Amino acid sequence: MYKASDNRYDDIMVRRAGNSGLQLPALSFGMWHSFGDDANFKDSEAAMLAAFDRGIFSFDLANNYGPGSGAAERMFGQVYRADLKPYRDELIITTKAGYHMWPGVYGSFSSKKTLVAALDRSLQRMGLDYVDIYYSHRFDPNTSLEETAAALDGIVRSGKALYIGISNYYDKEEQEIMKYFKEMRTPFVINQMSYNLLNRKIEDDGTIDALADAKKGLVAYGPLAEGLLTDKYLNGIPDSIHLHSTNDFLVKNGTDSAVKRINALNELAKNRNQSLAQMSLAWLLNNPTVTSVITGASKINHLEDNLKALDNTSFTDDELAAIDKITK
Repeated sequence: MYKASDNRYDDIMVRRAGNSGLQLPALSFGMWHSFGDDANFKDSEAAMLAAFDRGIFSFDLANNYGPGSGAAERMFGQVYRADLKPYRDELIITTKAGYHMWPGVYGSFSSKKTLVAALDRSLQRMGLDYVDIYYSHRFDPNTSLEETAAALDGIVRSGKALYIGISNYYDKEEQEIMKYFKEMRTPFVINQMSYNLLNRKIEDDGTIDALADAKKGLVAYGPLAEGLLTDKYLNGIPDSIHLHSTNDFLVKNGTDSAVKRINALNELAKNRNQSLAQMSLAWLLNNPTVTSVITGASKINHLEDNLKALDNTSFTDDELAAIDKITK
């Protein structure tokens, strides 16, 4: 029977979401990839428990994570029931609804019916009474933001979520829905966005600045740009690479430009005695608005490598200027 490490909180870095009571580990455990129906359960369980033993108490899921909608939540539920249930009060468990989840018109986006039904399915799959953060996974252009905000507010009042988040909401939509949350006194705390050294759109359009001004937090997903910000592609990027839709810099600038940039970043990382991946994570955490960074490490050695990024998250002005010159 699993017993969590007694030392799990000895060396962790915890960050607060703005001025709220929500605190997250600097690195959260993401279950977007590698935790679907085709995953090896024992390997996945071992990675999740290793993360918790090292102080990563936040697990990030969504209704559509798999492959196979609901698959990652089902797997999490198995591990939770078998191993983690005694530690529920220590855990931050988050899920989202908005991308395709089931057939029909209510199987995606952010109407009230969709958000309520999706959360009920998530809670059942994971064996939970509530989640700690429930996200609207994407802006719905056909539903008023006021309806989406009211639905999320009602979910908190029902006791099925403690905090509310949004994901993939850029500046204009973010600012409008935050206005409704403020009027309703909804405990909105986080926007979860794609953010990394090669994808800085949320800086350019004001999304992250608006969060800072409102004293809210940002959770960064895709911190390693699907592997581009590791040593995997230093010698070239294959045409077959599959990137998240938010990482469109390859289309704009071409692979040769990307290879040149990641090699220049790799040289900076070497000077910091970090790998490119570790520097990429550390750079995100250098921004005080970033509450947590989601890493999708499904192997324990990858998890341990990522955690080493926390050994040095400070940058000199010269280093930051050099990074800006390479990436902007």
